[in-house]
Amino acid sequence: MRATRSVKEKVQQFLLILLPIFITQLSLMATGFFDTVMSGRVSHYDLAGVAIGANLWLPVFTGIGGVLAGLTPILAQLHGAGRKQELPFLLIQGIYLALALAGLVIAGGAAVLALLLEAMKLEPAVHDIAYRFLAALAAGVLPLFVSAVCRNFIDALGYTRITMLITLCAVPINIALNYLLIFGYWGFPRLGGAGAGYASAITYWCLALISMGVIHYLPPFKEYRVFASLPGISLKTWRELLTVGLPIGLAIFCEVSIFGVVGLLMAEYGTAVIAAHQAAINFAGLVYMVPLSIGMALTIVIGFEAGAGRYHDAAVYSKLGIGIAVTIAGFFAISLLAFNRQIAGLYAQEPGVLALIRNFLIYAVFFQLSDAVAAPIQGALRGYKDVRVTFLMAVLSYWVIGMPVGYLLAKYTALAAYGYWVGLIAGLAVGAVVLLLRLVRLQRNVTEGRN
Repeated sequence: MRATRSVKEKVQQFLLILLPIFITQLSLMATGFFDTVMSGRVSHYDLAGVAIGANLWLPVFTGIGGVLAGLTPILAQLHGAGRKQELPFLLIQGIYLALALAGLVIAGGAAVLALLLEAMKLEPAVHDIAYRFLAALAAGVLPLFVSAVCRNFIDALGYTRITMLITLCAVPINIALNYLLIFGYWGFPRLGGAGAGYASAITYWCLALISMGVIHYLPPFKEYRVFASLPGISLKTWRELLTVGLPIGLAIFCEVSIFGVVGLLMAEYGTAVIAAHQAAINFAGLVYMVPLSIGMALTIVIGFEAGAGRYHDAAVYSKLGIGIAVTIAGFFAISLLAFNRQIAGLYAQEPGVLALIRNFLIYAVFFQLSDAVAAPIQGALRGYKDVRVTFLMAVLSYWVIGMPVGYLLAKYTALAAYGYWVGLIAGLAVGAVVLLLRLVRLQRNVTEGRN
């Protein structure tokens, strides 16, 4: 990563950082995508069981991932300021923190999972598949968090193409393991949806080992000699990481957990609705990888420029990223409407479920348009290490506006299950406007302070 002078140079550098991040996020998302699609080919019970498991796991995974992502703007600003000698120590502390958080997640899951599933009063087949899926997935929690820290380190230095190549390796591994363990090919047991959990766990171990190997053996990362010596735990450094990372993690948890809660509330409408809702959410999640990736790229480039005190350049990058996100969102909106039936057909063949998926996808059009504004702005604010407002807006958007409005529409109007989607769309739109105003004010303040 380097300083840029013209808009053309900024576009080139931004795309060089963005495109690998986007492919990386698609590769990570592909694990859940293939888990969902391939489980649905067994039965709609397997699809629903994996859906319930994913709805419970995803808020935890993304929330902890957000906490660990606090490492990225810290490293990016140090890199921009030329303080590279401090990076290895921070990476090791990040790994220590990841291990501690993984232990808490596994212990917490062991304590509450059975009780939580029992309280949901699911159909016995769905309950069993969800439990076995999550129990299998637990074996991959530790390497998943460690690989996330390694990815943050590599990305913060601007080498997003490397993380792209690492995560691309995971896709064929996961698909192959799914075929073996979900469908029971080549003498392996036919585990159905639970097999997706084992396949994902093994894939996460592969990701962690490859990531650590790249940092240890390949230039330019090996020059940092990250694993040459292992310092003790620094609670002071953990505090610094958590100061930035915890609001990020809580904001992401608020956002993702509401989808988990809505997914659980869909149980009231039957297994077919659960399956259809999950399919639509799964595809919307794939589309969301575009604005999410743009936000992650903005965190890196804005952190680099802010660390060097080039606030005007940071502001140009933010406008560039938001403009690209909105343009692509328009294209996706048209595509979702034009190919509604074909997209729904990827997830199910049963006529009733297929029709429900098509209806949910219509609401996904409006949802991703709001995401196109909100996600890049969140990434830009994180580049400045302004993370508390994004957390507060997540609470406001989803839990103060989205959930109450959605609940009222679902319970007291003909929208029924679709009412939850309308509520979430309304909350996200309000949050996007407020975050935009915050970014404009922040950039004006730092620019005036600079001058």
